[in-house]
Order: sequence, then structure tokens, then C-alpha cells
Amino acid sequence: MSGPLPAGGLSRTTLRSETLLVLALSLGASAVSSLISFTGSLTKPGGLKDQAATLNSSYAPGRPWLDLAWQLFGIATALVPVALVAHLLLREGAGGLKAIGFDRTKPWPDLGRGALVAAGIGSAGLAFYLVARAGGFNLTVVPEALPEVWWKFPVLILSALENSVVEEVIVVGYLLRRLGQLGWSPMAALAASSVLRGSYHLYQGIGGFIGNMVMGVVFVLLYRRWGRVGPLVVAHTLLDIGAFVGYALLAGKVSWLPTP
Repeated sequence: MSGPLPAGGLSRTTLRSETLLVLALSLGASAVSSLISFTGSLTKPGGLKDQAATLNSSYAPGRPWLDLAWQLFGIATALVPVALVAHLLLREGAGGLKAIGFDRTKPWPDLGRGALVAAGIGSAGLAFYLVARAGGFNLTVVPEALPEVWWKFPVLILSALENSVVEEVIVVGYLLRRLGQLGWSPMAALAASSVLRGSYHLYQGIGGFIGNMVMGVVFVLLYRRWGRVGPLVVAHTLLDIGAFVGYALLAGKVSWLPTP
């Protein structure tokens, strides 16, 4: 999964700086933001479960077309670091995102494996969230708070896809490749990827951190087995669609789903 050092005389120092910059522009920055948010939640009066973490909300309440423009802008700009990773892998001579298995060469195996992973993780993840929230270790997660407009569900699906591509390409495929090239052991690279995944979900609470860290371990092991992030993107997309769309359809209608 690591490969040799890139051609063109790039030093380990350059690769290290490149990796830090990619993370600073994407999920590394999200981890710091999440830590600050969690600190604010801990120091706020009241328990964690009495506070809410909203994932998809309106940018311009009462102005649906402007809101839609902001939603699409946010999704598009979030994908820029993925384009940067593709460029860096092309410069390396590795064939771009194909080097980490994010291409269309194996669509059906990717879809099948991803669906199986999503089915296995989805119910366990929901149960863990409910237990963590009931125990006071997690905020009430509000997957969506968009207005009832025609573009609500398409935007939620696009948001799920964006989250999945950014996380799996950067935190699994790219990061593991670079850490391997920098001489990290497989176990250390797995720990770094998994802890990073948990860290940028810390805004949800301790439950969000632990649950996503465990998911990170599973995803790294599957990536090393399959050599592709494609199935992981599929699985993550299905999980997020289930969370976003499921909440939109069920919130306030079933007693077991927590709402603010």
C-alpha cells in the first residue's frame, strides 16, 4: 500500500511537508475545529446529551435559491483537497487516484463490498450512538436541519458522497501511502489514520470519537486487504445517506430516535 519514494528526487522532508499541508487544508483542520467545539461543549452548562451537533443546516434560512447555491458551493470546495491529492499522485507518476483504488475499473465488486460493509457497520454504529448518548458521552446528533424544499434530499445525498470521498481518499488511501513512504510501520500508520478519523468527529462527543476510530481501524484493514478505497467510499456514502435521509424521514415520528 505504500510504494517506493516518488520519482523526481522528492525527499522525505518534502513528502512530510506535503502531507501536513494536505491535512491542514482538509481533515487535519477539521480535527482541530472539532477539538475546540468539543471543549466548548464540555465547558457549557448542562450535559452533553442536552446539546446538539448539527451536520447539515441551512446557510440562508428563508432564501431557498441562495441556500442551494451555498450548499453546492460548500460541497464543491470541500472536494478541492481530493483534487490536490489526485494531482500529487499524478506528479508522483503513480497514476493519480487509481493508485489508491478510486477509479471505475471494478465498479461491481466495489459496490457489492461497500454495501456489505455498510450493512455490517450501520446497525452497530446506530446502537453504539444511542448507548453513548444515553450514558451522557455524546451530544444529540442532528444529521440534517434543512428546510422542506425540493432540493433537500439531493443535497443530502451529495453531502454524503462528498464526505465519503474526502475522508476515504485522504485519511485512508493518501495518508497510508505517504506514511508508508515516510517509513512508518503498518501499525503506526493504522493508529494515525484511525485516531485522525475519530478526532474530526469529536464535536459529537466521546462516543463519536470512539465509534469513528473503531470504524477507521476496520476501514484500514479492509483497504489493506482489497487495495482499493472504492468499496470504502461506497460503504461510507450508504451509511451517511442512511443517517441523513433516515433522520429527515423519521425524526419526531419514532420514539427511539433522539431529537433536540
